Amino acid sequence: VNSAWSGGPYGVGERMSISTTRNCVNAILDGTIEDTTWEKDQVFGWEIPASIPDVDPDVLHPRNTWSDPKEYDEAEKKLAEMYVANFEKYAGKGDTDYTQYGPKV
Repeated sequence: VNSAWSGGPYGVGERMSISTTRNCVNAILDGTIEDTTWEKDQVFGWEIPASIPDVDPDVLHPRNTWSDPKEYDEAEKKLAEMYVANFEKYAGKGDTDYTQYGPKV
């Protein structure tokens, strides 16, 4: 559940409202979230619901809340690169190489 920052970088966007967060959690708990279609984020690979009852569909996909989608794309790419760099520290350690599950940049 993305209940953090939306609408732009820190200082531009705002926190998700408590009611939006509550409606997302309720849809998960009561199963109504399963009644929607999903879109896969091409960079991080997570699935984004197209709709949730009583939630503005634009807030479900962070890119839709930014006034300049290109700025969102740049910020998403930068964040993904930071994840990839962090994952590299753990490559080959342990039984599972988790770098394959990270963002695609």
